[in-house]
Amino acid sequence: MKNILDLLIDDFHERGLPELMSRPQSMAWVLGKANVVIGMRRSGKTWFCYQQMQELLEKGLEKERLLYLNFEDERLLPFSAQDFQSVLETYYRKFPAFKSQQCYLFLDEVHRIEGWDKFVRRVLDTEQLSVCVTGSSSRLLSKEIATSLRGRSLTTEIFPFSFKEFLYYKKVTPKSVRRFGSKTRAMLQNLIGQYLKIGGFPEVQTFDDELRREVLQNYLDVVILRDVVERYSISNTVALRALIRHIINAPATRFSINKFYNSLKSQGVACTKNNLYGYMDHLTDTFLFYQVPLHSRSEKARRVNPKKVYVIDPGLLEAMSLHITDDRGALLENLVFMHFRRQGLAPEYYVTKNGAEVDFVLAAEDRSERRLIQVCWDIHDPVTQKREVSALLSAMQELGLSRGTIVTWLDEDMSDKRLNIVPAWKWLLTE
Repeated sequence: MKNILDLLIDDFHERGLPELMSRPQSMAWVLGKANVVIGMRRSGKTWFCYQQMQELLEKGLEKERLLYLNFEDERLLPFSAQDFQSVLETYYRKFPAFKSQQCYLFLDEVHRIEGWDKFVRRVLDTEQLSVCVTGSSSRLLSKEIATSLRGRSLTTEIFPFSFKEFLYYKKVTPKSVRRFGSKTRAMLQNLIGQYLKIGGFPEVQTFDDELRREVLQNYLDVVILRDVVERYSISNTVALRALIRHIINAPATRFSINKFYNSLKSQGVACTKNNLYGYMDHLTDTFLFYQVPLHSRSEKARRVNPKKVYVIDPGLLEAMSLHITDDRGALLENLVFMHFRRQGLAPEYYVTKNGAEVDFVLAAEDRSERRLIQVCWDIHDPVTQKREVSALLSAMQELGLSRGTIVTWLDEDMSDKRLNIVPAWKWLLTE
């Protein structure tokens, strides 16, 4: 193992860092705390680490004071907790003077190694090493960190490109995010259509349609096999894949484990309800799905009512869904949810006393009022307009709010002072 480590360290120091597109997230180095970078596979965690390395180099740090290991490199297999000590021994044998200097250790996808957290804790306590770890599991936030790194970590979550980042990648920068001329509007309307189809995973941005779908489907297969099936020793892959297909083909809808269990049972697929709950938790841990509860003061109501489920990326939906064009409003709602999620917000859905649904309610921030957001693809149809506006106005009255927002695909209307009807491309840039 020491020979392999010696080679990997030399290789990293020899090669240059890749050309980067800067991500908006920032990371602070705090003495005695590990930085934890999480997110779904292929969303850009490794490149974000390269970004941090580049920033350190620009401040004058010698590259040899950086150490990077990727635990998905097959040359490191098999790797056990005992081998972590070999990492330190090999590094300090090569650079003994650095034992007394501040160095930076990057451990990519380290959650695959049992006992990694104890090693990080020891390094923080005994070495002059700042540590950054990445992982494709939100368990890095909960179970695994809670045991050894409680209070000793800072977390950064990385997502596929947002619409703003998508524009930046396309080298499109509107002169203003408040006023848009007709030419800019037409361009942005076209680009958000592309974004809804391509999504934000960095690698696939330049691929043609067929290759992009194939690569995104492969992303999902890797999540299923490595992050769920292998990690949790799941044998019933038929039920697991059926669950994934169901959600991807019906994003932004309330999902009931009980109803899905009965559906599987009617199809002759054997699976317990407890297993389905477990599968759903595992898929949430991989950042593939996000669950949103009902907005209610009653904990019982929040618990017994089904959660709405959203998918991390529109491109993944386009690549996997069998009838992607059937409910474009659901795709738009999914887009709006992920915008909130990127801001670290936790929206809930709301059901009025007469049973009408409003897509998002956001808790008050800085003692300002709560916000209500309804999502509707096309508000021109009178029946649709009556349904969506009526639900929003009822919710505003019940929650004591004076204004609400309707995010649409292209429609815009501010004639009613109570309602801000705004197209998605503008809302994503100005919200």
